[in-house]
Amino acid sequence: MINKIVIPAAGKGTRMLDLAKDKPKHLINVLDKPFLYYVLKNLQMSGFEEMILVIGHYAEKMEEFARQYTREFNITLVDQFKTMGTEKYGTAIPVLAAQKAVGDDDFVCIYGDNLYSTRDLSAMRELEDAFHYVSLLYVDNPEKYGVPILDGDMITDFVEKPKTFISNWVSIGCYKFTPEIFAECEKVGISERGEYELTDAIKSLASQGKVKARKMLDYWMDFGNPDDIEKVAKFLQKQS
Repeated sequence: MINKIVIPAAGKGTRMLDLAKDKPKHLINVLDKPFLYYVLKNLQMSGFEEMILVIGHYAEKMEEFARQYTREFNITLVDQFKTMGTEKYGTAIPVLAAQKAVGDDDFVCIYGDNLYSTRDLSAMRELEDAFHYVSLLYVDNPEKYGVPILDGDMITDFVEKPKTFISNWVSIGCYKFTPEIFAECEKVGISERGEYELTDAIKSLASQGKVKARKMLDYWMDFGNPDDIEKVAKFLQKQS
């Protein structure tokens, strides 16, 4: 079983507007606890033993959070800015920052502003073969996401925000990687958006026949806009 999970949580959270003006969006309260608490709680309930939290903006606030919950969660903090510098930005960078903490083990990776079911997280732990996996969710608006090109359960390519319909199955930021991902992230160049994209590393592996799709069984909730606070709160209340 896979026991390590990398959680990138270094971003500014600009879409949260003033709610994230003095702290990471991951620490905005939902009900009576920071959103990140619920992310980690689901990971804990799913069996993950080591949570590698990649921090950056307002790192001191994340360190305070980790101290507050140190008895409840096994958190390893990695400061992306200290490890990788501040000049490189994009989803590949926090993965690279976590390389030393991960070591030679397979690991799961989710973004710290996303909430997934314990059933799906537990299933990710069981993917112990040599393939990389991308979790997919069926949505009605695939044009807003990264859409994989599938050949059976193999992913052969990705199209970001496709202008013509490909599929309703989209990537929602939940991955299983082997340490091979680090070398691919090192090769990634700057994208048209001026960022180092994790998707480009995955596309390279996909072209080598090393990436499989895994379709989600339950839910995925994004925590990116102010409206999401109420949505997540209502969802958590129904779950309790």
